[in-house]
Formats: sequence, C-alpha cells, structure tokens
Amino acid sequence: MKTKAIVTMSDKNYFNLLQELIHSIKGHQESQNISICILDAGLSAEQIKILEEQVDSIKKAEWNIKVPNYKVLGKEWLKSQVSRAFLPKYFPEYEKYLWIDCDAWVNSWDAVNLYFKACENGSLGITQSIGPGYRNLARVNWIFNRIAMIKTQNYKHAKKSGFSESIARKIAFAPHLNIGVFSLSKKSKIWEIWQTILEKSLAKGPIFGSEGLAMNIAVYANEVSTEFLPLTCNWIASHVLPKFDEDKKTFVEPYLPNKPIGIMHLAAGIWKNGVDMRQDKKQTIELMTTNNKKISKSLRYIKD
Repeated sequence: MKTKAIVTMSDKNYFNLLQELIHSIKGHQESQNISICILDAGLSAEQIKILEEQVDSIKKAEWNIKVPNYKVLGKEWLKSQVSRAFLPKYFPEYEKYLWIDCDAWVNSWDAVNLYFKACENGSLGITQSIGPGYRNLARVNWIFNRIAMIKTQNYKHAKKSGFSESIARKIAFAPHLNIGVFSLSKKSKIWEIWQTILEKSLAKGPIFGSEGLAMNIAVYANEVSTEFLPLTCNWIASHVLPKFDEDKKTFVEPYLPNKPIGIMHLAAGIWKNGVDMRQDKKQTIELMTTNNKKISKSLRYIKD
C-alpha cells in the first residue's frame, strides 16, 4: 500500500496545466511508489473521466471553513485557499502529503524526496521566497524623499485580516513562504494550528492568499517546526528566470553551481506581450544557457 501522496487541485480552466503536472510526475520512475490525488474545484465530467485513468483518487473540494457567499462570487477555485489545509480529511489513507500547485511541474525528483524527508517527525517542509538574484523584497514609499514607508505583502494582508500589530510585525520582513508547494505528515500538529489561524484570517480578510498568510503566521509567529528547503524545490520563475543546460537538457538555477530546478512553478504567470505562458503553451521567453547563449524557450512541461 502506498503511504505517500502528491496532491493538487484544478478547475476546468487549468486542466492542461494539471495534465502537465501529472505527466511530469509520472515521467520519473520513482513515482511508481507515490499516489497522485486531485481535489476537484470545478472540473468538467469529461475531464474527470480522463483523470480517473491517470490518478489514484479524485475528491470534490469543499469549503472546510465557512466563507460568506459575497466573498466567493462563483469563484469555486478559491476553495484551494481553504481545502489544502485539510488534506488528511480528504485523503486519510496516506501518511505523508506533498502539495504541488497545478501551475507547477516536477523537473528533478530530488525535490520530491526532500519534501517527503522534510515532513518527518511532524515538521513542515516548505521553501522561502528568497535567494540569490532576488532584488525586491518589499515595496517602499518614500515620503519627502527621505522617510521610507514600508509595507510588505505579509504585513498588509495580516492587518487587513484583523491580526494584531505584534503578529503583523513578526511576519512583516520574514521571507515570504509560498504555499504552492509544501509537505506535511498526517499526524502533524501543524494542521490544526494552520486551520485555526486560517479560520481567523477568513473571518475578516480576503479569501485569496489566506492560507498562505495563515501558514506564514504559523511559522514565524507560532514558530512551528519547519524544514526550510532550497529555492530549487519551489522555483518561482516570475521572480528569477532559470537558465537552461543544453548538455543535460534541463532547467537549472541561474547562478553557480547551477543546480537543477526541482519544481518549476509558474505562479503569477510568465508574461510576454500581455500573454501569460500558463494560458498559451506556444509562448516562449528569452533565457540564457549555462554556455552563455541566448535561446527562446517555454517554461511549460514538455513530455518527451
């Protein structure tokens, strides 16, 4: 019996990206010992029929925490901001969970191994959104060209969601945790802590980003046990573009030692001429190779 599961969620609009994530997982021989589970946030009946031949389990995503209808406005995909904090309730047969957003894909299995290793003993496995090449970590408004007013993403969201100034300041300058890829074991106490904070966040604040805010507070304010994994384990390409190693035919980090990207994440999109690469697979972007050559390439997963 398989004890580990990679879990993701999709609606009908992200189905193509979901397919690429699944193919990228199954492209690695090691995936034979891992289950793939899907939370359905608005897939079509035809899409579900296709998925039933590809994955181990599909469950309808629910609003595990009650949210006012005026906040939802028909955007059922927003369940991803709630239901991912309740994975053991959806898929209780597994001991370890690795969540990967469906706009991400697995390039190197080393990252998968690290995430499952990280969540042993009840710890959270997650990656901070900071590393070599990051040039802008906070927005600064200059008053009279001398006084800096700094309001980070975490700080603004925490205040809007009704958290105290003390908690908002604790997470204000902490490196942001992207919740698009994380690992936790079923028995971890962190689930309950995360859910409690999330419920408070949803009571006053916006739905989008609420689960990420709750996890940032759990880590930096509640100080839950955390394994901070390398940036290559959740490479957000919109922050820093990777390089491409033409000899090894793989994406790598852009700075020495040019380690392979573990999980490529297209969060926030890769935009060119007003078109998001997530919506158009033919969209390419200029990248540098490890041989210092310019090439035009898509960052989407391409099945061999």
